Amino acid sequence: MSPTSPSSSNRDIAPNLVPNVPLGNQLRIVVWVLTIVVWLLVGAMRRTKFPLPDGMSLSFLPMVHAILNSCVAAFLVSALVMIKRKNIAAHRRFISAAMIASASFLLCYVAYHFTTEETKFGGTGAICYVYYPLLISHIVLAAFSLPFILQTWVYGFTSQVAKHRKMAKWVFPMWLYVAITGPICYLLLRPYY
Repeated sequence: MSPTSPSSSNRDIAPNLVPNVPLGNQLRIVVWVLTIVVWLLVGAMRRTKFPLPDGMSLSFLPMVHAILNSCVAAFLVSALVMIKRKNIAAHRRFISAAMIASASFLLCYVAYHFTTEETKFGGTGAICYVYYPLLISHIVLAAFSLPFILQTWVYGFTSQVAKHRKMAKWVFPMWLYVAITGPICYLLLRPYY
């Protein structure tokens, strides 16, 4: 996931990468600043609402959230397939697409929750034993995994391949779980929007 000079092969270029540890250390600060900003925004959006102009509604955004999360999941699986095939260039493209889709999701999510009252789940009975554990695990892992997703990306971007691989082995499943459970939670909540 780091910029490299052209080589004779677009495929397994990992041996030609030179780690950029100083840049990685600088980006670690950015990772934590971004993480704290996101955590503060998510915390504030539950208590603060900004009115939209008359006639304007962001009620379409929950479906957009589900679509973006589904795209993230597809990009992540594709990135995994590409790295297993040692196609690092394609792996980078799919991870970049997953990062862009995740950032787009986050922007839409914050815009929606700063302007729209929260929709409550109206299901009763056994479905609650499915919805609430999914929702809680989704939220907790999304918040917990954010700095680690960003740091894993930094290790890849700065060609710190050993650290990237080591971290990705446990960060990837969390990110994929969050990306998959988001649309499932949306489908379960959809009748109550």
